[in-house]
Amino acid sequence: MKQTIADALARKGYTTLTPVQEAVSVQELEGRDLLVSAQTGSGKTIGFGLAIASNILGDAEVFDTSGAPLALVIAPTRELAMQVKRELGWLYADAGAFITSCVGGMDMRDERRALARGAHIVVATPGRLRDHIMRGSIDLTAVRAVVLDEADEMLDLGFREDLEFILEETPKDRQTLLFSATVPRAIANLATRYQRDAERVSTVSERKQHADIEYRALKVAPRDGENAIINVLRYYEAPNAIVFCNTRAMVGRLTARLSNRGFSVVALSGELTQGERSNALQAMRDGRARVCVATDVAARGIDLPNLDLVVHAELPNSHETLLHRSGRTGRAGRKGVSTLIVPPASSKKAERLLKFAKLTAQWGAAPSAEEVNAQDLARMFGSEDWQEDVADSERTSVDELVAKFTPEQLAAAYVRQYKRQHSAPEELSDVTTAAPKPQTEFGPSVWFSLSEGRKENASPRYLLPMVCKAGNITKADVGAIRIAEDVTYIEIRESSVPGFLDAIGPDMKIEGTKDIVRLETAPDFSKPAKSKPQRDPKGKRGPAKFETRPPRLAEPQPAKPRKKTATARPERTDTNTKPKRDDASGAGKAKKPGRKFKSDRPKGPPPPKGKPNSKKNRARAAASKKGGNAVPMRKK
Repeated sequence: MKQTIADALARKGYTTLTPVQEAVSVQELEGRDLLVSAQTGSGKTIGFGLAIASNILGDAEVFDTSGAPLALVIAPTRELAMQVKRELGWLYADAGAFITSCVGGMDMRDERRALARGAHIVVATPGRLRDHIMRGSIDLTAVRAVVLDEADEMLDLGFREDLEFILEETPKDRQTLLFSATVPRAIANLATRYQRDAERVSTVSERKQHADIEYRALKVAPRDGENAIINVLRYYEAPNAIVFCNTRAMVGRLTARLSNRGFSVVALSGELTQGERSNALQAMRDGRARVCVATDVAARGIDLPNLDLVVHAELPNSHETLLHRSGRTGRAGRKGVSTLIVPPASSKKAERLLKFAKLTAQWGAAPSAEEVNAQDLARMFGSEDWQEDVADSERTSVDELVAKFTPEQLAAAYVRQYKRQHSAPEELSDVTTAAPKPQTEFGPSVWFSLSEGRKENASPRYLLPMVCKAGNITKADVGAIRIAEDVTYIEIRESSVPGFLDAIGPDMKIEGTKDIVRLETAPDFSKPAKSKPQRDPKGKRGPAKFETRPPRLAEPQPAKPRKKTATARPERTDTNTKPKRDDASGAGKAKKPGRKFKSDRPKGPPPPKGKPNSKKNRARAAASKKGGNAVPMRKK
């Protein structure tokens, strides 16, 4: 290991390396292509920083003047790329490395100017790096090492074509390192195509997924999901926590809810600009925010200090996403908790995700308000303030408080101040984990009739609470409700009838206007319902009519003679006179003779256009016979 890098690790407090860092930094693998798979949070960034050091530094301890980049590190998201840049920055600080980034969402002109000044290491996202290559703003001829961080995620996001384009533009004798949490077939094919005699490195800790993470599956009522999230955050009071959602809309909604409840919260989703996302992560690192509500854009590679809690507000769609979300905690030997909020409709999905991820979760209910308050009391008693001596600057205030108030008043004031600093927990509905009991028979019952039926738009939804309230019974005491045209029949459990009658009173009325009568026997529902009356063609409603088809005849009926559609028309003798109808009914009209020559056309004005029998055309025809002017057409 280079001395400059060893000094940087010592300043950061690295006394021992993680398994993946030791595996990739052995002397036998110097300059070799590597295909590394290790669990999330195992220190892969420092691992590939150590693996490429001997190749890009050579025999020297420090870098020469910066020019064309010597190493490329490609990450799937902007946040991960910026995080890798920070980690490599302090690792190669003593070696004098110039590190620049090329990520989407940043000003491309600033990136071009930084590349023109020269850089030893370039950290980039696939799409933006390809844009720089096509524009000629980056020179890859001097590249000695290429690192694909979270390679499986880049393939899942559709960057295969961009990665192949970038690798084709780099020198063939480069060192290629693929780091991935899993090695599916697509990653293996990419390694076969672009790596030379790659060494497969797999750490032992990968055999057991997330050994430092405690998984808890919390069953909640259908409408208690957000309340359960509040109680989980209050129960653990983690220095940093991430709440994962599936959609941007859910991120915005949950962020507003937590902010209104007094949590210091930031949002992280794809709709935010790069500056807003960077500010949100920086607020988490600085301690200005303690809760980050995010979509899966933050599930890969984001490393936040003291992140002890991950909450899955909505279950992910795959077990790989579950692992990468949960991997934000329990990093580098720290312990963490990953909680799944599981409403009844998602129980099977949660079991399936845990099974495919080979994880064992502790099932139970979400922390109740009493449990959160008990946890607050334990944290209050465990505070170091009780063990510290009174400082000289505090002596005057302490003596004045002791002299003015009783111990009980001081304790009450302290408790109130403590509670004001924390959001109050939510009351959650009870969730029964036992199987539902089989439905039992209703038992002996008594029928009542109510003077309100279908004509008054009666419905069980309206009648049931009305009857229960008037008779001081519950819906479990009510059996069937049958609604007829003018009356409704209600079945009531026999044991509840005396109390029901006492509550109704001797008037036997409900709400003052509806009569209710006790029946001696159950009503007869076997009679068929009245059929709806048919509407006759004239629109008059009459009694129902039932028609029956005539029986089919054995012998075929003789065909009826076809009626003539038109009668013969008499020949027209005078072309200038109107043909007369041949009978009183006017069944036929004389056919106009055809005109073959211009000389056959009658003299006079042209025949009027439009309908031949219209009032206007008849007026024109009459005027032309008298020699007058034709009636002028009305202008439209």
